[in-house]
Amino acid sequence: MSRIGRLPVPVPESVQVEIKGSHVRVKGPKGELAHTFPAAMKITYKPEEKVITVERPSDERQHRAWHGMTRALINNMVVGVSQGFEKVLEIHGVGYRAEMKGKDLVLHVGFSHPVPVPPPEGIEFEVDTKSRPMRIIVRGYDKQRVGQVAADIRKVRPPEPYKGKGIRYAGEAVRRKAGKAGKV
Repeated sequence: MSRIGRLPVPVPESVQVEIKGSHVRVKGPKGELAHTFPAAMKITYKPEEKVITVERPSDERQHRAWHGMTRALINNMVVGVSQGFEKVLEIHGVGYRAEMKGKDLVLHVGFSHPVPVPPPEGIEFEVDTKSRPMRIIVRGYDKQRVGQVAADIRKVRPPEPYKGKGIRYAGEAVRRKAGKAGKV
């Protein structure tokens, strides 16, 4: 049996859960998320215990895979609408910086023009200019969207292997290469 799938998902007091068959809607202080899961999974909400459980119909390979995935996605929905998620990016490089213009993030990362990044719905940006290297914080209640927006920002100027300049995730290790060797 799936060790992740059999764990119950705790639901905080501030979160409302609505389950109709395989469609789950979760609403909390940060926002509202809905998702339709595979129909084979049996999803039940016990309001008196404040937990959501996921059961699978058989030990078939596909059902085992869906079991853990369904439970993990439901947990991410509950955590997202109650606490939210964030990804931290760092900007490395001389003259590389980021700033906020209204709600938009504007990146100055070595191009001849600034690169504006408008936030999608449910996402907000924060720039920490006091830290070195400069940090960009991407926050939201949908874990998948937060990760995708952070990846899109990193894609503007990924870290290069010679000097390490570019945008990278906090804690990401960039493999450095040796440059050209001079004449001896």
